[in-house]
Amino acid sequence: MKIRRILATAVAAAVTTPVVLLSAAPAFADTKPAAQTRNQKPTIEQLKLAVAVAQKAYDASVIAESEAQKTFEALLKTLETGGTHPAAIAYDAAKKAAEKAAEDKTKADQAVVDAQAKLDAAVTDEEKAAAQLVLDEAKATAQTAATAKVTADATVAAANTAVHDARVAGSQELARVQKAKEDARKALDEARKALADAEEGAGECLEDRAFTAVLTGPEKVVAGTSAYYTLKVTNGTKKVADEAIVDAFVTGFDNKTFGPLDKYLDLKWSTAASPKWQSIDESEGINLGTLKPGTRTDLKFKLTVDAKAPAGEGLLFAIGAYDDADGSCGVSAPAIFEFDIAAKPKKPTPGTSGGGNTNTTGQGGTSTTPVDGTGTTGTTGSLARTGSNDAVPQIALTGAAAVALGAGAMFVVRRRKAGSQA
Repeated sequence: MKIRRILATAVAAAVTTPVVLLSAAPAFADTKPAAQTRNQKPTIEQLKLAVAVAQKAYDASVIAESEAQKTFEALLKTLETGGTHPAAIAYDAAKKAAEKAAEDKTKADQAVVDAQAKLDAAVTDEEKAAAQLVLDEAKATAQTAATAKVTADATVAAANTAVHDARVAGSQELARVQKAKEDARKALDEARKALADAEEGAGECLEDRAFTAVLTGPEKVVAGTSAYYTLKVTNGTKKVADEAIVDAFVTGFDNKTFGPLDKYLDLKWSTAASPKWQSIDESEGINLGTLKPGTRTDLKFKLTVDAKAPAGEGLLFAIGAYDDADGSCGVSAPAIFEFDIAAKPKKPTPGTSGGGNTNTTGQGGTSTTPVDGTGTTGTTGSLARTGSNDAVPQIALTGAAAVALGAGAMFVVRRRKAGSQA
């Protein structure tokens, strides 16, 4: 599945069902990582070859249609009166025979009329007897002529049907060739579209369950202090991740007004190789360098909450990705961590800590167990459980998760497309 589709689904779930992200954490925590997924789609070269083959088939169908059209037009000419087609010849002969039979019948009928007139005019018995014989013969001849005409008319009808059938057969053959051309055109269009889609989506990545990102850290941050989180990025694939990348966001909402608290939140990162706290580059993300198979690197986040921030709830979102020299890439499932924001107390609260100044000490003595509940790096992070019983802040926070997911959906695509244009 493409990263856009994967994260767009998560966004849709977050928007339409606000409790999805909040209630799904146990299920996510119990899910074991699936086998490594790699893009098995046809290559660009294979798709180009398919287009070339489809183009040749279409070109051949165009020629075939042209020839079929000429053949059909020639057929129509041979089926005309006086044409050379056997059905046309048979029809012409049958038509002439029918015309002759009609003339014979007309003459025979007239002979009967004339014989009857002579019989009526006869005076003597001898004249009457002779006239009667002539009349009987005329009637017999007329009967034979009538039968012959019926037979000739039937022959004409059959011959006309044969001409019609030959015309229909020619038309059907032409239609078959025309349909073959249309099918070839559609196949060519589909091949071109598949190639265009592949070329357009060349910068998009698949979700790779073997490449994981897991967040750990405190579930409560007091305004005016900083909290430290760890993102464990693990390359569980069987190949070197030539360039491991991380993008992260933080967002929050006020518990009373449900207004955004983003202006009070500041997120910075550091690693062992780059210990200085740095802001996240929205276009480039955080480059962790090369990550060998089966290895892990830890990324530290320093979340600072302004002293003026009211009580609320926040969400830290991170997503990992890798870019390989061979053009392949992958994206981890998103790591999502929910935390409470406590307003700065007017007086120091006995027994609480400001969180210290190290990268390992959590705020307020809260748990630093990984959000998947397993303490391992084999699964991706999920929403931590909060103590709030108010559904409205959770709904607002889930909406924020949707926004973060949407932004993450565009991160790798945006970065890879920018790199391809460089």
